[in-house]
Amino acid sequence: MKAAYLTKHAGAEGLVFGELPQPRPARGEVLVKVHASAVTPTEFNWLPTFKTRAGEPRSFPIVLGHEFSGVIEEVGEAVNGLKAGDAVYGMNDWFANGAQAEYCVAPATSVAAVPRTLDHARAAVVPISALTAWQGLFERGGLKAGERVLIHGGAGGVGVFAVQLAHWRGAHVIATASTRNVDFVRSLGAVEVVDYQTTRFEKVVRDVDVVFDAVGGETLDRSWSALRSAGRLVTIAAQSEAVNEPRVREAFFIVEPNQGQLAEIGRLLDSGDLRAYVEAVFGLNQAHEAYARARRGGMRGKVVLRVKNGI
Repeated sequence: MKAAYLTKHAGAEGLVFGELPQPRPARGEVLVKVHASAVTPTEFNWLPTFKTRAGEPRSFPIVLGHEFSGVIEEVGEAVNGLKAGDAVYGMNDWFANGAQAEYCVAPATSVAAVPRTLDHARAAVVPISALTAWQGLFERGGLKAGERVLIHGGAGGVGVFAVQLAHWRGAHVIATASTRNVDFVRSLGAVEVVDYQTTRFEKVVRDVDVVFDAVGGETLDRSWSALRSAGRLVTIAAQSEAVNEPRVREAFFIVEPNQGQLAEIGRLLDSGDLRAYVEAVFGLNQAHEAYARARRGGMRGKVVLRVKNGI
């Protein structure tokens, strides 16, 4: 099968486009013929990209891209409720090869039916981003109707879902965005949008119940002052994983696959309560260009690799 993959520890510049053996589904897994996979530039910084669960180096080649949309080609033993030909979207194991290939395997419990109103490109940007927003806001952040939430990166891959979901929940949404995206983020449901290119958010935002941080670094450090005394901060910034400061480590979380939540998110997409946004689509053999676009930032949603037919 055709794939974009790494043959050594490297960044996006090390990606190779070539042929790899097609995987087979194990017990409890499905084999998916991938139509599209989203690009997440920070994946090069994730521990599971290059390490096993035991902390040992993973063997090469390594395929990235752990969210996808496609059609089930084959089901493994003990898989119920799914069959070959089903259109599904979802996530696969962080410690296994991903979906930037013509085929990938995934736990059957980590996929759900593709929302009927989405094509595969738009469906592919949903699983990690929407689940991250859902779990970060509702499970970790405990966001309730009527509360005030500050969302950093409101136009980004996760931010577009966080703003929409917080609005859907009935929260007062404040978000940060670039000048270009202020009106766009307001259209997603943000009541207030702070242009981070002209205004330091901590100067104008106070007493929020929840901060949802998808940026990290200095933005995370400055966010504590925006919280009310009993406020909650959630961060998904990859660099926070290695921080020793207790309050940051407590705030950091990594999204987990959840079939039920994916199905609920799909219903919200089909009802129009949520929208999925794709900044750009590249062929699988254009992985370098796709990652370069994603790293430049300033996007509305995510970059997608079109994988069907390997181009």
